[in-house]
Amino acid sequence: MKTIAKSDAEWRKQLSPDAYYVTREHGTERAGTSPLNAEKRDGIFMCVCCGAALFPSDTKFESGTGWPSFYEPVAPEVIGTTTDKKLFMTRTEVHCADCDAHLGHVFPDGPKPTGLRYCINGVALEFIAEDEDE
Repeated sequence: MKTIAKSDAEWRKQLSPDAYYVTREHGTERAGTSPLNAEKRDGIFMCVCCGAALFPSDTKFESGTGWPSFYEPVAPEVIGTTTDKKLFMTRTEVHCADCDAHLGHVFPDGPKPTGLRYCINGVALEFIAEDEDE
């Protein structure tokens, strides 16, 4: 359920060029470029556009893909999905349910307990460490 709507100009003013490209134009950052790949602290990964809590750090895992990967969002309703048929294949695109920001894709090859791999562009996320939100 999309609850946050802004004009293109408002998103451009708020976001970095890379974040705008990924989240608003459905782009993809280059694999291995996000500092969030190495993030190991306890905390929460938030939507860079609206601040919605998306993925808890205890669901992050090393997928070997070059993008931050998670096996489960904080709750099913924080993520929306659509069918993506670009690049001559069918994939499931993942977006923020609150602001419709493109986050990445979900694949059925993740670890237990869900078997899912949410492959998320790091530039679409902001990490808040547990000890920083007090």
